[in-house]
Amino acid sequence: MTQIDIDDLSLTELKALHKKVAKAIEGYEERQKLQALAALEVKAREMGFSLSELTGAPQGKSKRKPAAPKYRHPDDASVTWTGKGRQPAWFKSAVTSGVSPDDLLV
Repeated sequence: MTQIDIDDLSLTELKALHKKVAKAIEGYEERQKLQALAALEVKAREMGFSLSELTGAPQGKSKRKPAAPKYRHPDDASVTWTGKGRQPAWFKSAVTSGVSPDDLLV
């Protein structure tokens, strides 16, 4: 292992070293987790199960279903909004011009 005399390093060099060390630690922990997970999967298969069956965890990443549209553009029915997040410009302008949000419901 290389010895580094940190007393001779500048602040910039110390910060760069700090980033490298933090990244190395994170990578090491991730590799350890993957090795542990692989060993557990092998053991579960040996016993006739999948790891997700034993832990109750869903297999793969769960994907969120897209939200159904709630509002429709008054002039272009192909433009919709779910009612979540930021209000689109067309919705704001329609409401400002006197159209009720209930009139824009899908």
